[in-house]
Amino acid sequence: MKLFDHQLKDIHELLHKKEVSPTDLVEESYKRIAEVDDKVGAFLRLDEENARNKAKSLEEKLANGNASASEILFGMPVGIKDNIVTKGLLTTCASQILANFDPQHNATVMEKLNGLNTITIGKLNMDEFAMGSSNENSSYKNVKNPWDLSRVPGGSSGGSAATVAAGEVPFSLGSDTGGSIRQPAAFCGVVGMKPTYGRVSRFGLVAFASSLDQIGPITRTVEDNAYVLQKIAGKDVLDSTSANIDVADYVSQLSGDVKGLKIGVPKEYLGEGVSEEVRETVKEALKVLESLGAEWDEVSLPHSKYAVPTYYLLSSSEASANLARFDGIRYGVRQEEPSLGETYKQTRTKGFGDEVKRRIMLGTFALSSGFYDAYYKKAQKVRTLIKQDFEDLFLKYDVIIGPTAPTTAFKIGENVDDPLTMYANDILTIPVNLAGVPAISVPCGLVNGLPVGLQIIGKHFDESTVYKVAHAYEQATEHHKLKPNL
Repeated sequence: MKLFDHQLKDIHELLHKKEVSPTDLVEESYKRIAEVDDKVGAFLRLDEENARNKAKSLEEKLANGNASASEILFGMPVGIKDNIVTKGLLTTCASQILANFDPQHNATVMEKLNGLNTITIGKLNMDEFAMGSSNENSSYKNVKNPWDLSRVPGGSSGGSAATVAAGEVPFSLGSDTGGSIRQPAAFCGVVGMKPTYGRVSRFGLVAFASSLDQIGPITRTVEDNAYVLQKIAGKDVLDSTSANIDVADYVSQLSGDVKGLKIGVPKEYLGEGVSEEVRETVKEALKVLESLGAEWDEVSLPHSKYAVPTYYLLSSSEASANLARFDGIRYGVRQEEPSLGETYKQTRTKGFGDEVKRRIMLGTFALSSGFYDAYYKKAQKVRTLIKQDFEDLFLKYDVIIGPTAPTTAFKIGENVDDPLTMYANDILTIPVNLAGVPAISVPCGLVNGLPVGLQIIGKHFDESTVYKVAHAYEQATEHHKLKPNL
């Protein structure tokens, strides 16, 4: 086994037995990146000097019996999505408009990870400003799927999922606005969690759509994922939308016991648009959960058919407001022009990519006088109905289950000129963000050699049950052990 094929707790044990050192972990990461990342393209930039220096200082802590060394994440290499600000390490959101942005502070999740003595390996590629479902919108380079380099890894956290699948780091952080952790996790055969909105601080996450964005972990196993979320979650005084609700000990609740658990399976999630192979793979997963004592019924989320237009109206409207700050005046790249208006215009024209411009224009239109009530306000009303659908089902069911994505990973370039088809790729993940509930994607098999993801959706702030079901399924199968042959 390669070092990063082990779970976090096993690598931690090797550290304490002095069989490996933090430097060994860092070198393992950079060695693997050197071997495969020219093919995969997961990293935009590496932080080699700081990572190696930190590894040396952590070795001294280990030698001195420092108490913090008992923390499981101690010395673990991590990749960070490039929209999470990192002090002293460029944060570009994969956009030309932030090509020179060197943050003066850390995101709250970075402060937490640094406090746990993790080691940041580098910043991960993504769709520009997290807008995309395929990682073809990065202004630097495409990320490729480690399972088939001719295919997309999903987006926008494609770099975060691909780097874990490729064995470059043991875990990574991504962000999820409409499926951007779960869909790439499904395409790349790894575990990705979108926590309840408000569970993890958004301070230091460059905003795309503030009422939808959430940071979450991507890992090889459910237990690793539960452990990382446990450590980055919690109330933050710097983020007024973070919830003051206790974070459970998720790992201790991974009992494997789902006997009597009630599962709702929306007919809309297995209907039109979902490939036959994906549908059958998910049905096989449901049989596994049945064999463990869970019960499932077909249910309905009647307003989910409106989720895609609702999401793109609301997220684009919020993006229109959030991205107004990128004008070349205060930070980022500036196009020097004779007038202030022309400086704004040329900075944004040259700095933003096509997809970002498309969404800003859509959002500005939806918020404009004469159209606000017809589009933005109506979309907010439909969002409430979608949220109510979930709340009604959760009165009777513990979790809701379906596929994460309607198909396996598609070819690079296949949908790039068809925005509507691209947007429809998130049809199964978007309702979760609109409702603000937690959901995880776990591997549930292969179709023609490509991974399929099983999506498990839970009640608000009930990540514990989501993890319990995901872990029970994972332990009853071997899908999480499959790896791409790079």
